[in-house]
Amino acid sequence: MIAETIPLQIGGGNALLQKYLLHDSREFRTGRLRPAVVVCPGGGYLSTSDREAEPVALRFAAHGYHAFVLRYTTWFGEHVPDLNESPPGNANSAFPLPMLELAEALATVRRSAAEWRVDRGRIAVVGFSAGGHLAASLGAHWSGDLLRERFGVEVNLVRPDALVLGYPLVDHAFALEREEQEAYKKLVYRAHFGRPDPSSEEREANSPLRYVNAGTPPTFLWHTADDELVNARNSLLWAMALGDRGIPYELHVFESGVHGLSLADETSAADDTHIHAGCQKWFELALTWLRSR
Repeated sequence: MIAETIPLQIGGGNALLQKYLLHDSREFRTGRLRPAVVVCPGGGYLSTSDREAEPVALRFAAHGYHAFVLRYTTWFGEHVPDLNESPPGNANSAFPLPMLELAEALATVRRSAAEWRVDRGRIAVVGFSAGGHLAASLGAHWSGDLLRERFGVEVNLVRPDALVLGYPLVDHAFALEREEQEAYKKLVYRAHFGRPDPSSEEREANSPLRYVNAGTPPTFLWHTADDELVNARNSLLWAMALGDRGIPYELHVFESGVHGLSLADETSAADDTHIHAGCQKWFELALTWLRSR
């Protein structure tokens, strides 16, 4: 495997694209084009979770995918510090910069497809939680005016061929609903909107669910019914919006499991709550679905 980190310099951000390319060994079919995934870890736009980054990329690589992890610009950067010390944040983390960075990541992969032996027509974006919001946003807006102005006639470079969304936020009306989550919600809003108290109109305008259209990619979704941070209605409503437009999707809602399961096994767990045998099945289900595309 060839591992390398590429800086993506866009609008004052500090995004990094970590690539994991499989060797073009003579013992395999030399020159073979492989599908690829671009992984967007979650983290509430405060950071990008390590648990939803390299472990996921390596799991896809083990199944023949070239894998990329986008470390998009976030409020705190790589890790969330002690919040009691009121550390400063990066005002550049506000939307739409992360979406522009994801678009540039896809464009980078497609522009380098021949060199990296990537199948340009089989590039999926995999997003978790806030990374799911980011992936869904690109899925809804890739052909819109904002990205068309930036990429012009090359706008197809930034089109995801499929989305894989794990416990995604796609509608701000259905997340962080409990009182004890209020302080965290304000911090997330500050990171994502630039201030802790965006209006209801701003929150709605930032919900990719509102922009699902005929060009939105086919989507695999998975969630847990008792997710206490991002309500499962997010995945249900995205699936319904796709269905209304005749866009293929597959949806799995597992009965239980905490938010942020990632692979739901020891390879991505921070503690025992992140190990859930039932939810581990999502990866094989997603892999089968992607291969059918």
